[in-house]
This record gives sequence, structure tokens and C-alpha cells, in this order.
Amino acid sequence: MSAELPTLTKRRLQAQVIGPIFAEMVAQLGEEKATQILDAAIRKAAIAEGKEFARKAPGGKTSMADFIKLYELWTADGALEMKVLTATDEVFDFDITRCRYAETYKEMGLGKIGHLLSCNRDGTFCQGYDPNITLERKQTIMEGATCCTFRYRYRGSGT
Repeated sequence: MSAELPTLTKRRLQAQVIGPIFAEMVAQLGEEKATQILDAAIRKAAIAEGKEFARKAPGGKTSMADFIKLYELWTADGALEMKVLTATDEVFDFDITRCRYAETYKEMGLGKIGHLLSCNRDGTFCQGYDPNITLERKQTIMEGATCCTFRYRYRGSGT
């Protein structure tokens, strides 16, 4: 079995295909409708990906600890520079201080839809992986902020 591609490489390859398709959708349907379609498709893909990762979770049971370990996939090859603030069984707070996903999309001329291609996956992935994990994020580098604020919470079945 071949090794898994780094996530940043996957996103670049996906963007090379999605970019021209999105441009054609904009030409035929208008930017608002094309954006809605792309947003819905990426969110559905993120939920499906979350479900697949949940299926592979140790013992078939997801947890915040295992979710935190998944971040190694998204930070591989220096894709993200992060400052972890808190990492417990209920809380995973960190700031992203450099995002090569944002840099990549901008270099490709896709900065305007980068949030759809990557950022919108972050919280949506949790819906498929473990709906007890939620994300609150007030800002992203992709949309011009100096850092991304990730605030994940794990709510047990009784909360």
C-alpha cells in the first residue's frame, strides 16, 4: 500500500482541478451560485472524510486525544505553524501563525475561494468524525487576519 500524500499536497492537487471547474461554474451560473455549490460539495466531502477517520479510530471510538493526533496530518511538511494554548480531553485551543494552505491558494490565484477549499473543512470535518467536537474560530489568515484562532471543545454525551 502506498504512503498517504501530505494533506497540503492533496489540497494543491485538488485545487488544480477545482479552480478551472469553479471558474466555469462562475461563467455559467454566476459567482454566488458557483460559491454555494462549491461550499456545499466541500462540506459534504469533509463530513465523509471525518466519518472515514472515525471508522479508523483506535477501537472504533473517537476522542479529543485521537482528534488532536490527527493534526499531525494537516501540519505535515510545515503546512501549518501552530502555537498550542491548551490540549486536554475536553479542550484543544491553538493559533495558526503561518498557513501554507493560504499561501498556496494565493499563489495559484485561488485566494478568493481558499476558505471554501480548506477553512470550511475544519469544523465540518468534526460532524463526521465526532459530533461531540465543535469548533469556534473568530478569524483566519485566509481571510486576512494575522492568525487563525482554533477553539475546539469536546462535549460528552451527557453535556
